[in-house]
Amino acid sequence: MEWIILVILGLIASTIGSLIGLGGGIIIVPALLYIGTYTNLLGDIPPQIAVGTTSLILIVTGLSSTLSYMKHKTVDYKSGFIFFAGSAPGAIIGAWVNKALDVHSFNLYFGFFMIFVGILLIVKNKLKPLKLRTDKGIVRSFTDPTGETHQYGFQPLLGFIVTFIVGFASGLFGIGGGSLMVPAMILLFAFPPHVAVATSMLLVFLSALVSSATHISLGNVNWWFALALVPGAWFGAKIGSFLNTKLKSNTLINILRAFFIVMGLRLIYQGIFG
Repeated sequence: MEWIILVILGLIASTIGSLIGLGGGIIIVPALLYIGTYTNLLGDIPPQIAVGTTSLILIVTGLSSTLSYMKHKTVDYKSGFIFFAGSAPGAIIGAWVNKALDVHSFNLYFGFFMIFVGILLIVKNKLKPLKLRTDKGIVRSFTDPTGETHQYGFQPLLGFIVTFIVGFASGLFGIGGGSLMVPAMILLFAFPPHVAVATSMLLVFLSALVSSATHISLGNVNWWFALALVPGAWFGAKIGSFLNTKLKSNTLINILRAFFIVMGLRLIYQGIFG
């Protein structure tokens, strides 16, 4: 029964995460905490174990979806590795800060973070990307299947600062960073959405390698949970990346907006009164 629950959880979270570039961790972490707190199915699950185990799963999700997106030539490798230079140290620091949080503090901070992500999903279609300057910084281009060429780019320093913050959140909460990186790439750097999602999954993979190594050294990984989550995460990432090329994800995003805000409010309540 435990195995079935975790396989299904990994499949659902990874499919959704790969579809819109969230990475899936922002679904797996609260799900594990909820199951551990309100059911007897998996026993008590401390925040450190939920985050550390999820970070390990994000390696599988990130790798699987990145390999799929590579076939569609939507991964911007140069930008991804530049962003990784900022996210890697942030992920290490975030993982170390995580060990100092008790259940109530983690629920409170993670609740605020989930509400923030929900608000980002609400306003992201109403915001316009910053005007791209081509006289300095890194400028990239992407030609979509229709033949239209999109130009985008970023200043290396701003890219480093943004990805350091994303990496810190990834290590602290085990969320993979895609929930912040996708809107940042679209709004700040004018990335085409499909390129933003695909490149975000490359960053999720690279950042998860770093943060999970730190969590393993801290003893924050439940290997049984990880082994059960891996199959669903691998195939879910494949499904999500396939759907990303076929579907508009507005309906799913509307559902996630409500999910993040409701779950965020619940975690805040638990953090204050639990």
